[in-house]
Amino acid sequence: QVQLVESGGGLVQAGGSLRLSCAASGRTFTPMGWFRQAPGKEREFVSVISPNGAFTYYANSVKGRFTISRDNAKNTGYLQMNSLKPEDTAVYYCATTIAGGSWPPSREYDYQYWGQGTQVTVSS
Repeated sequence: QVQLVESGGGLVQAGGSLRLSCAASGRTFTPMGWFRQAPGKEREFVSVISPNGAFTYYANSVKGRFTISRDNAKNTGYLQMNSLKPEDTAVYYCATTIAGGSWPPSREYDYQYWGQGTQVTVSS
């Protein structure tokens, strides 16, 4: 069993930065992904990091602006978001998978455990 708790969301002006955190408990040495869901839209993949942090993968929409990382000693993953745009406004979720499978896991159905989400709002 895995529990995930996100934090760090908030309101920021366009061009600003936020860092999201995802605290994990239970089975933690697993890939950690980030997804987001904007109002009226489907949940979309943002980024994923491998268990040891050596491999990362990003959606094209955030590449070069967002950085995913993790601190396994703290059982915590991070999503550093820079140069934020109004279209980044969404609820952000972290997720993890214990199922193995191909890399990168970038689909919702690749993940079995999800956090409750944290709201990010970017004003123009």
